[in-house]
Amino acid sequence: MASDPAPLSVVLIGYGLGGRVFHAPLITAAPGLSLDAIVTSDDERAAQAAADYPGIRIYADVEQAWAGGHDLAAISTANVTHVPYAAAALEAGLHVVLDKPVAPTADAAQALANVATAQGRHLIPFQNRRWDSDIRTAQRVVGEDDLGRVHRFESRMVKMRVLPKAGWRGSAAPEDMGGLLYDLGVHAVDQAMQLMGPVTSVGAWMRSVRDGDPTDDDTTVLLTHASGALSVLTVSQVTGVDEPRMVLLGTRGALRIDVADSQEPELASGADAASADWGIRAPGTEAVLRTFDDENTPTERRVTLEPGAWPQFYAQVARAIRDEAPEPVTMSDAIQTLRVLDAARIAATTGTVITLEPPAAHSPA
Repeated sequence: MASDPAPLSVVLIGYGLGGRVFHAPLITAAPGLSLDAIVTSDDERAAQAAADYPGIRIYADVEQAWAGGHDLAAISTANVTHVPYAAAALEAGLHVVLDKPVAPTADAAQALANVATAQGRHLIPFQNRRWDSDIRTAQRVVGEDDLGRVHRFESRMVKMRVLPKAGWRGSAAPEDMGGLLYDLGVHAVDQAMQLMGPVTSVGAWMRSVRDGDPTDDDTTVLLTHASGALSVLTVSQVTGVDEPRMVLLGTRGALRIDVADSQEPELASGADAASADWGIRAPGTEAVLRTFDDENTPTERRVTLEPGAWPQFYAQVARAIRDEAPEPVTMSDAIQTLRVLDAARIAATTGTVITLEPPAAHSPA
């Protein structure tokens, strides 16, 4: 019997919130991957990384990572570094997982994808929120066809943060890609395209509500899909009341999901992403499904949420690199998502609705 191949060596670039809470625990939980090194030039973060992963190599700069003999670079750094770091890693012969947004524009993302193709390496966008419990539940319910023809999708990724964040996230410089459209907006648009299909037109409203915040902190994007359905997507840091996380409206009923996915706080608290009960929600957090018969009589029931499944992302990355499975997320999808974000930025600036020709569409599942 053939033995299992040696795990792929991973170097994590960046040990801020994204690297420490999202990437590192998911990499260590993934079969076939070994987190062998972390890059950070911050002394405090380097000490934290060494304490979290005793014996791991700590690099002070990315050039050490490219020469370290690793198979895969997971890049979780400031948005402005995504394109140059990914290009350098690919040219050094590494496969790459790249945090969102992968680039500032769809054209820049296509150019980066061309580098990956020329080097014969995988470049995989980190769209982990495709494996959120809420969107997975919505996809299941749509597939069961209880709602009839779904004509409207509402998605809200909101919180209340009184004081704006400092640093590049609060920068209005276009190259920094600060603000919510290029943060949670990337996830919201990606989920809507996965659930509702190709996008034919885009409207958007981007506001800066808080004093001292030059970026968008309260943004709504309106997508028209090729099916005629609408997606209304809100990302906000100035929403101080609970709202439904998702609402699906169909010709025979509606689905309401009130609670957001729990995987981020679970990882932040130190939970083990490799545990058998990962992502399963406690009783009482079910979604509400209301359907109507031909006489308009409603039937309401609570439906179990699908477990959150972020660990599936890196597990599939390992299999993709070994040519055992398709990539969990493709650069083609990321480029199409960025076409929508490019249009949203123009729509918000000009006060117009932008038509996409051809429609922006993800690859079939």
